[in-house]
Amino acid sequence: METVALVKSRKKSFAILIGLLLFFLGMLAAYGVGVYNDSDQYITMHIHREPLYPLFLLLFRVIGGDGYLVAAAAAQNILAAVSIYVLSEYLAARFGLKTWEELVVVALQLMPHLMTKYVSALSIFLENSVMSEALCIPLFQLFLYFLLRMIFEGRKRDMALALLLAFLLSMTRGQMMSAILIWMVVLAFQMLLQKKYRLIVLTVVITLAVFGLRSLSVHVYNYAVTGYFMGNTYGQVNTLTNVIYACDEEDGGVFEEGSLERQFFDRFYAQADELTANYKYGGDTLTGQVQHLEEYHDMLKFQVLEANLSAYYFGLGEVDYYEQSSMSDEMAGVMIRALLPECFGQWLYDYLLLCGYGFVRSIAVVHPLINWAALFLYAAAAVLAVWQLRRRKSSDAVWVMGVALLFICANVCATSLTIMCLSRYMIYGFSIFYIALFLLGREWMQNNKLKRG
Repeated sequence: METVALVKSRKKSFAILIGLLLFFLGMLAAYGVGVYNDSDQYITMHIHREPLYPLFLLLFRVIGGDGYLVAAAAAQNILAAVSIYVLSEYLAARFGLKTWEELVVVALQLMPHLMTKYVSALSIFLENSVMSEALCIPLFQLFLYFLLRMIFEGRKRDMALALLLAFLLSMTRGQMMSAILIWMVVLAFQMLLQKKYRLIVLTVVITLAVFGLRSLSVHVYNYAVTGYFMGNTYGQVNTLTNVIYACDEEDGGVFEEGSLERQFFDRFYAQADELTANYKYGGDTLTGQVQHLEEYHDMLKFQVLEANLSAYYFGLGEVDYYEQSSMSDEMAGVMIRALLPECFGQWLYDYLLLCGYGFVRSIAVVHPLINWAALFLYAAAAVLAVWQLRRRKSSDAVWVMGVALLFICANVCATSLTIMCLSRYMIYGFSIFYIALFLLGREWMQNNKLKRG
């Protein structure tokens, strides 16, 4: 009987993997490779972009020649299928899921891919696209796999692999540096529960070392590509955009009259005001205000800040693009430090609005009615988790939900610091949240059955 059960299990696993491969490769055959506005920056190894995805494309360019984008897209789709399969199989084994329950877990991981294609305004099947999300999503699924193994199995190998995946994620998208922090928080919390206080200090030291390694790796990569030993640029310009949006005209008084910083501020503010790219034009409703900020962020950044900064530094002569980018970022940092204390109240208000939309987009689509449904789901998740912990000293499903909520919070708060929380930036938390909610509900029903029995 055990042999028969094992054969059935292997057939089921094989069927799921084949089904996933057919789905993803079928989507590639149906829609082809997607090349978008940002794609060229990855292909040309632009200074604004993190290293891993451009290097991923370079590998296929060297191997595949003219057809490398199709080969890269096929690899992305295969990796996505395998990552969903690996995480689903582990959760099925850990929680003793029936076949239909494992299929629910698989379907929940497919939902983000279908939503960005058929529900989102972008209408992009991400794994077909020449965008870093196409690599980042499967890497994130694998990170979750090793992180959960680290939590439940407690093996050093899983700790190391989870940290490696977190590092790779951070090298793919800057916002995913939050994965390194999540690794640290989860491991430190485990050490705290086990009263291994010295290991908490070691965990923090390792985390700082990984951040240092990431910074060094980015600098070395950019030196190899551009000849400049520098990090990715324009992060500060992104942040300054939302600071300028929150400013009043008198806030420019923080700079000395006639200083370069004052000249930039006066131009930024006047042009932003002319474009109505300022918080004063956001209206009276919360929805109107956050939508206004999201609508005008890129306009303010590109047409005002970047245009003026580029024009000035190129106008100095003998300045190439990389030097100009570095100078612009440095100036943006100086202006942020001076202006933020002056407009902090309005900036914080805007930041919280962006976070609110980010939390909704992490698990749903923004809509007046759906927003309340998302709030209810978060509340339901918290109630179920607390209820389970009160009835049981430990709960695997609560751990999964804790990881989901921790990541969503970190991702939303980090992304809102520099830009708006578009769906493709928030999509990572969707499947793990609903998987955790499903596992919590399942565990709650099982407990009720045992209690009645």
